[in-house]
Formats: sequence, C-alpha cells, structure tokens
Amino acid sequence: MNKSVFWSAGVILSLAFLGSFGNYVTAEPTERVIKITAKAFEYIPNEITLKKGEPVVLELTSQDLFHGFNITDLGLRADLPPGMTARVRLMPDKTGSFPFHCDNFCGTGHENMTGVINVVE
Repeated sequence: MNKSVFWSAGVILSLAFLGSFGNYVTAEPTERVIKITAKAFEYIPNEITLKKGEPVVLELTSQDLFHGFNITDLGLRADLPPGMTARVRLMPDKTGSFPFHCDNFCGTGHENMTGVINVVE
C-alpha cells in the first residue's frame, strides 16, 4: 500500500477524534430547576437569586386557584391552572431586581401576591 492511503486514513481518524472531543468541550450548561408554588395569596419562594447567564427552568404550580405569573421586565408570563405545572425557561442577560406578580385576579389579597428575582454577576 502506498503512503498516501495511510496518510489520508490518519487525517480522517484525527478529524473524527477531534470532532467527537469538541462535543464535550462545547456542551451547554445544565439548566437549574426552581420550583415555585402559587397559592392564595403568595408565591413560595417569593424571592429567588440567579446568576447572570445561568440557564434556569421555573416550574410553577398552583395549589388552589387559577393564578398567573408575570415578570414584565424580563418578558415572561405564564398561566397557572390548579394542579398543573407550567415550565418557563429563563437565562437572565442583565443584573438587577425583577419583580413578579400574579396577573390573574384571584380574590381579596391578589394585590399582595408578588415576589422578586434578583440577578447577580
């Protein structure tokens, strides 16, 4: 066999190895799951701290009434029917404090159903 066949095979194997190695280097970070429970007239927890650029999934569940979840400053919104879980993905790209609130009227006390997400460096 001539040297060019061996050389070509070596190049192909090297590229295949580097390509598979590259998948491990560029893997996306795992999303952190944060469970939030809504019930008349509060969110638990009502204060959450995240890191800027950290991918998270908010798992929102209502225990009693039809609630809403709204973070106007981050452009996030979800309906929370009782007994169901809404999943909202978030990767904050700026630091600060971002208030959230129930935006489906759920009775007397609705106006106090609030919380905050703090995003830090």
